[in-house]
Amino acid sequence: MLKFSLLGVGRIGKMHAQNIAINPNCELEYVYDVNNPAAEKIAKEIDCKIAKSPEEAISSSNVDVVYIATATPTHIDYILQAANAGKAIFCEKPIDLDIKKVEACKKELEKYNVPVHIGFNRRFDPSHKSAKEAKDSGEIGKLEKIIITSRDPSPPGIDYLKDSGGMYRDMTIHDFDLMHYILGNDPIEKVFATGSILFDEDCKEINDMDTAMIVMRSRSGVLCHINNSRRAVYGYDQRVEIFGSKGMVISDNQTPSSLQKFTNKITKAQEPIHYFFIERYKEAYKIQLQVFIDNILNNKPTAVNFDDGRNALIVANGALESYQSGKFIKINY
Repeated sequence: MLKFSLLGVGRIGKMHAQNIAINPNCELEYVYDVNNPAAEKIAKEIDCKIAKSPEEAISSSNVDVVYIATATPTHIDYILQAANAGKAIFCEKPIDLDIKKVEACKKELEKYNVPVHIGFNRRFDPSHKSAKEAKDSGEIGKLEKIIITSRDPSPPGIDYLKDSGGMYRDMTIHDFDLMHYILGNDPIEKVFATGSILFDEDCKEINDMDTAMIVMRSRSGVLCHINNSRRAVYGYDQRVEIFGSKGMVISDNQTPSSLQKFTNKITKAQEPIHYFFIERYKEAYKIQLQVFIDNILNNKPTAVNFDDGRNALIVANGALESYQSGKFIKINY
């Protein structure tokens, strides 16, 4: 039984608290949030303690795991505090927006023998995982192309956008990690990225983008494409296509059920796809937590390590450089 301290109980932190509470292999000991009423609400629902400070939540001798779901600028500080306290660490993506800080953190972590997991949950989605396994088994022959479509249902609002680090490092970073996961030992070598502001005035105000396309090439020559939008009126659009010499596999959008309707007016009509990431990746988050727990209890390496988080940020930074320069960028890991 692992005992957790959870830092951050916003939208995603609340979901993590609920997943920890229902998992029989762990227990939520502390929650902490700068918004004390939010922490109080979760503590009451889960029946756990409220830490008066991050330090209390991290340093408690009764805690095995520090689960970090706070704002991105706090991640490295909490990672290093937890490492110094000898705790296992689960940290939401990204590690940080500044690669220099990430490199310094990586070097500092070498002093400590603690497991670190970075929360790229899409690797654990059963549909995406099955698509990768079909590729790995040779079912589609020699891999030639990967296409990822990832579109949010609506823009997040300017307060979020101001601190997000931009589309590539906030939204697309999930897709960069998923691309690395599918490619395996064949990392992305070159990236070209472009983007537009087509509909969101908030993006225009802060000089971000609401629509993006990225083309990449792996070391072996596999061609990769990601397309993003911050608006999809039909729901949370999440699709992966893996194409090879013998065929193709597609991890498609999910609906609450597999029901299809056929009438004299409609054909193959389905329910709307899931509206947002918590609904779409509900099972992936639960599976990710269980894999993390199993790895810690069995003293195995974490499934998504610090270097995975670092590499995704490096590609995201390459995409941003490409967007700004209009050139292909060679990725240097």
